[in-house]
Amino acid sequence: MKLLPQGFEELETWAGAWGMPTQNTRWDKRLASTREELITFYNAVLPHLERILDHVDQYPLGELPEQSARLFDLALMHAEIAPNVELYDGDPNVPHSYEEKRFIAVHGNDRH
Repeated sequence: MKLLPQGFEELETWAGAWGMPTQNTRWDKRLASTREELITFYNAVLPHLERILDHVDQYPLGELPEQSARLFDLALMHAEIAPNVELYDGDPNVPHSYEEKRFIAVHGNDRH
């Protein structure tokens, strides 16, 4: 069974492990990943990002079909790790900052 909409087959291998539906799961995934995993995922999704956003933009807010929602989850995961890749050379943590586990996302378990 395909996890993503037609036209995004190249990203299928990422959908299961990286298509996290909530802020907290994306955050946990980032912190549990290695520098190499973050950079590899970032580079795999980046060339498709504009097409992903064009695709999900076809639907009203909150009405994404399941496969499209999973595709959007990949874009959100990309956004979650982008600062770490772009600013901190892929370090899963934010250097010289407060311990991240001290912060609690009030709506972190809500979808998207």
